[in-house]
Amino acid sequence: MYEKLLCEAEKENIEVVYMPLKGRIKGLYCDKVIAINKNIETTAEKTCVLAEELGHYYTSCGNIIDTSDTNNRKQEVKARRWAVKRLVPLKKIIQAFEAGCRNMYEMAEYIGVTEDFLKAAFSTYIAIYGKYKKRGNYILYFDPPGVLKMSELSSNLEI
Repeated sequence: MYEKLLCEAEKENIEVVYMPLKGRIKGLYCDKVIAINKNIETTAEKTCVLAEELGHYYTSCGNIIDTSDTNNRKQEVKARRWAVKRLVPLKKIIQAFEAGCRNMYEMAEYIGVTEDFLKAAFSTYIAIYGKYKKRGNYILYFDPPGVLKMSELSSNLEI
C-alpha cells in the first residue's frame, strides 16, 4: 500500500521527502510537499503517516498546527478519517477476518498498518457508525472489535 500511496502523491505532483523532524512529529504537509520523519523504521508506520498527510492534502487548508483552534482540530479529524477509510476500509476488516486474523496484531499485520493506527481506525468507526455496522453478510463490531458472519449466526439458530 505504501507504494500505491507514493504513486498517488506523484500523480498529484506532491513531493515526498524524508528528513529528521523534531519531537514526536512523524509527518507534515505543506504546499504540495509531504515530509516524513526519516527515523520511522517500519513500512507500516510510513504508510500510516503518508496516508494521513495525503488526507491533509485532500481535506485541509491553511496552517492547522495550532491545535487549540477548534477548526484546526476539525481539519485534523477529517484528514485522519480520510486515511482510515483509505487504509482500513470495512471490506479490509472483513478480508482480514476471512483470512483468519483473530486479534488486532494479526489484523494490523494483514492490512499493513500499525496496531495503533488500527485501534484509531476502530475508534473512528465508532464515531461514524456507533458500536457496530452491518455490511453484507457480516456484522463488524468496533467496541469490542470483532466480525460476525451472518451465516454462522443463522446456522447456530437452526432447530
